[in-house]
Amino acid sequence: MYRAKFCVALAVAAMVLAGCATAEAPEAAKPAAPSLDPQVDSNPFPSTYKPFAGEPTAFVGATAFTGNGKRIDNATLLVKDGKIESIAAGVAAPAGYKVVDVRGRFITPGIIDAHSHLGVYPQPGVRAHSDGNESVSPNTAQVWAEHSVWPQDEGFNAVRRGGVTAMLVLPGSANLFGGRSVTLKNVPSITMQGMKFPGAPYGLKMACGENPKRVYGTKGSPPSTRMGNVAGYRAAWIEAAQYARKWDGWRASGGKGEMPGRDLKLDTLAGVLKGEILVQNHCYRADEMAVMIDIAKEFGYKIRAFHHASEAYKIADLLAKNDICAATWAGWWGFKMESLDGIPANAALLHAAGGCAVIHSDDPILAQRLNQEAAAALAAGRKLGLRISDEDAIGWITSNPAKMLGILDKTGTLEPGKMADVVVWSANPLSVYAKADSVYVDGALLYDRANPGLQPRSDFMIDRKAGGTE
Repeated sequence: MYRAKFCVALAVAAMVLAGCATAEAPEAAKPAAPSLDPQVDSNPFPSTYKPFAGEPTAFVGATAFTGNGKRIDNATLLVKDGKIESIAAGVAAPAGYKVVDVRGRFITPGIIDAHSHLGVYPQPGVRAHSDGNESVSPNTAQVWAEHSVWPQDEGFNAVRRGGVTAMLVLPGSANLFGGRSVTLKNVPSITMQGMKFPGAPYGLKMACGENPKRVYGTKGSPPSTRMGNVAGYRAAWIEAAQYARKWDGWRASGGKGEMPGRDLKLDTLAGVLKGEILVQNHCYRADEMAVMIDIAKEFGYKIRAFHHASEAYKIADLLAKNDICAATWAGWWGFKMESLDGIPANAALLHAAGGCAVIHSDDPILAQRLNQEAAAALAAGRKLGLRISDEDAIGWITSNPAKMLGILDKTGTLEPGKMADVVVWSANPLSVYAKADSVYVDGALLYDRANPGLQPRSDFMIDRKAGGTE
C-alpha cells in the first residue's frame, strides 16, 4: 500500500519535528459553534480524495467498448490530467504522451460494483469486523456505512485486480431502513475520506421482504410480516414529512422562534423526500417491488434502484416506465423463498424492455469477476433469442451502475471530460478467458498484472511466517 507507507513516513517525520520544537505552540483557534441546522453542512465527513499521479497516456490499437453502447475498433484513447481527453479510431499518439500498445486487447471503463459490503464486512472475516448491520431497530436511517468502512480490507485490492474502480458500499438488509450508503473510489488509502468519491450523492438502504420480518419476528417485535414491513415504511415517511415541514417553516421565518429539534434518522429520511439522497432498495419479488413503487408515489420520493430484484423480468415494463434500475445477478437464485424465481436472463430481459439493467456482486468473491457474471446474463438472454451486443452488455457493469449511483456525469463511460477510470483486458472482457491486464483510476496506473510492484496487498496477505519483506 504505497500511498499508506508514504503517509506513515510523513507522520513519523512530523512527530520527530514536534519533539524537537522548543517554542510554545500558538494557542489553537476556538472552534466555531456548531450549527444544528442539517442543511448548513449536509456532508460533515467530506472527501479528501486526491488522484494518484499519472502522466499523459495514449492507449493505441485496442478494441474499445465505451460503456454507452459503442464499439470502436483500432481505438486510440488519450488520457491527460486524470481525465479522458478523446477516443477515436486510427488516431496517432500526440508528442509528449506515453504510448501504451494495446493492439489485440480490449479497453473498457472501470467496472462499478453497485452493491458492495467491502470495508463494512472486511477481511479477515471475524466477528470483530462485522460492522454492516445495526440490527437493533427496524429503522436505523441515522447510521452511515462510511463510519464502518475499514480501508485496509484486502477485498479492495482483490476487486481492483478484477477491474473494479468504484463501488457503492451499503449497510446490510436486516432493517426496513438500514442507513446511508457511500460511494468509494477503489484506491489505497489510510482513511475512508481518502476513498470517498467526490461529489457522489448519498444513498439510503431500504429492505423489503424476508430479511426485516425474520430479524424482528424472532425478537418478538414488529415487523414480523410483510404487511408489518409496509406499515413501518409508511409511518416513518409520515414522521419524516412532518419533520421536514418544521424545518422548512423555521427557515422560511428567517430563524424566528425556537429551532426545531435535530434528529439524525429523520435528517436522512427528509433528505430522500427532498430528492438529495437516492433510495437503494433491497427487494426480490415483483409484487413487493410494485408495492414499494406505490409507497414512493404516496410520499413523493423516487426509488433509484431495486437490488437483487430476482423477479425484475416479471415487471420489466413497470421498472422501465418508472426509470428504476434493477441490480441483479445471473447465477444466484433459490437460496431463499423470495429468490426462487430468479433466472439467468433477468438482466437481459430488463434490458430488452428498455430498462436499466445492472450486474452487481453483494459478495467479495463475485466482485472479482463481474465481467463474467455480465457475460453469463448476456448468454442467457441470447439463448432466449434476445439480440444484445457485447458493447451494450458492458453498460451493465459500467454506465448503468454509474447512473444508479448518480455519478454518470463523472464516470462510467469512455467520453471526453470524464474520469480516466480505465481497464485494459487481455481479451474480450465478456470471455471467460479475459483478465484485467492493467487498471487505471483517474489516469494513474494502480494495478499491472505484469508488474509485482503494482499489485498491492494488505498486511494480512503477507507471509509473516516466511519472513515477508513488504
